[in-house]
Amino acid sequence: MKKAINIRLDKELLDNLDEYAKELDRTRTYLIEKSISAYFDTLDEMISDKRIDEVKKGNVEVYTLEQVAKELGLN
Repeated sequence: MKKAINIRLDKELLDNLDEYAKELDRTRTYLIEKSISAYFDTLDEMISDKRIDEVKKGNVEVYTLEQVAKELGLN
């Protein structure tokens, strides 16, 4: 199910979006959805890097697979 949202874009960005939409015979919505979906991979990398940094700094506790299995009773 799709939900409507409101966004504000710089005129130049919106003009570019409209040019791509016209050239590809697609809607703004389609291009925005595809762009956001593709950017999720970048966001996943950013989150992974942040979590790795937190582990390196010692700000989070790390558990071995054996510790997790024992805690869950999967010995």
